[in-house]
Amino acid sequence: MAICPECEFEIDIDEFDVDKGDTLECDNCGARLEVVNLSPVHLDVVTDDEDDDEDEDTDEDKDEDEDEEDED
Repeated sequence: MAICPECEFEIDIDEFDVDKGDTLECDNCGARLEVVNLSPVHLDVVTDDEDDDEDEDTDEDKDEDEDEEDED
């Protein structure tokens, strides 16, 4: 048994059915959760870091700029 940190809903999870790092969805609130501990099973909310997405775009922009400089 584990508790959703978002809505405190009891989720029936057996520690032998999951591995640390697995992700699942809360049946009550739909939050994406990650298994961070197995005994007892403990869950954390998975957050989508917008900063990571912006960093990827920035890296691609840098690559494009470098390609344009090479063509000159």
